[in-house]
Amino acid sequence: MTTAPANPTTTASITLPATASGTAPGAAPASSGGRLGQGELRRRVAAVLADRPGDLLTPGEIAKELARSAGAVANALDTLTDRGQAERVAGRPRRYRATATTLDATKGDGAGARTARRTPPPAPAPATPPSGTATTPTTATAASGKGTRKAAGTNVRGPVVRPNGQTYHPRRLADLPDVGALRRLREASIAALLYGPPGTGKTSLVEAAFPDLITVAGDGDTAVADFVGEYTQAPGGGYEFVYGPLVAAMTEGRCLFIDDATLISPKVLAVVYPAMDGRRQITVKAHKGETVTAAEGFYVVAGHNPGVHGAVLTEALASRFAAQIQVSTDYDLAITLKIDPRAVRVARNLARRKESGEIGWAPQLRELIAFQKMTRVLGAEAAVANLVGIAPEEDRDAVAEVIGSVYGRAVAPLALGRQL
Repeated sequence: MTTAPANPTTTASITLPATASGTAPGAAPASSGGRLGQGELRRRVAAVLADRPGDLLTPGEIAKELARSAGAVANALDTLTDRGQAERVAGRPRRYRATATTLDATKGDGAGARTARRTPPPAPAPATPPSGTATTPTTATAASGKGTRKAAGTNVRGPVVRPNGQTYHPRRLADLPDVGALRRLREASIAALLYGPPGTGKTSLVEAAFPDLITVAGDGDTAVADFVGEYTQAPGGGYEFVYGPLVAAMTEGRCLFIDDATLISPKVLAVVYPAMDGRRQITVKAHKGETVTAAEGFYVVAGHNPGVHGAVLTEALASRFAAQIQVSTDYDLAITLKIDPRAVRVARNLARRKESGEIGWAPQLRELIAFQKMTRVLGAEAAVANLVGIAPEEDRDAVAEVIGSVYGRAVAPLALGRQL
């Protein structure tokens, strides 16, 4: 989270109060154990995974063990996953496990130790919405937390490098590359909701389009504090208010991505709505009832996975997003990425069955990329067997049937064999 600057106002160039020390009136002591330095939570999360290499852990389970916010832990897990230092396992609830490089993440990333209480940055100048002709976005200045960023152009040609260094291949949207189209929507202050099955590239698209992104990973445990901030115990005693990602995005004119927004309680999501309409303001009730006004460039985009248990697209949420864009797997891209054409054929077949209502699951681009990696590591036979194993139990027979017809042999889920 980014600690906001001092002295609240109600203008677009708002500066918020410095980190408030002392006991919060009427506030319960925070269980998070104080403000952590840059990257420290990520290192602690990695340590939990490394200590339990065979376990599949949810963000909530890790958060409970570390006495931290579940939303913050989920963000740390997503960063570790992007770096290959953790693996997200398909299914709900989301679960993670260690990889061969998780232990490396416990040693830090060279960012240097930081004090628990940061000096508030100076008030940021109003940010400029993306414009110009750049073909590749420039990564935001993450270390400073000051919202420093360069304009990202709408005239996109060719692949775009995401902040994690991975390459995103744009797709067509309204006769434009999808990355450029999203940037135009931001310029026009038209909030966008991306919907489609998990693994189709919604998050990748948003990261490619907006290098100044701040993400809230939604689930049933996401609370208002995960958006606006909360009181945490200060190292020297007492409590201080640490602002959340919504306040950071508003004051710095950045893009806020609410991933899996429809898994979040509607009562919690309501905290974002005033920032998205003509008011462009929120009231932080937990911190003296102060008013925060959005700086120029502030934008909200959300992700929705229809059909996922617990995902509810309410009328109130849908009405806030004038642009609603369906995202499906680009199987032609899978071929371009040199994924086994037979695996792609299986995915296409299962996708057609899913559309007709015969089954409820089909491999998306995420699963096909994992299939390719599995082939390199354990071989094609194991990768094919694993494709059966990751299917939901109720669809597994149908998936095995399709895979068997394409590969010309019976396929069972990946499993241990006899003792060596």
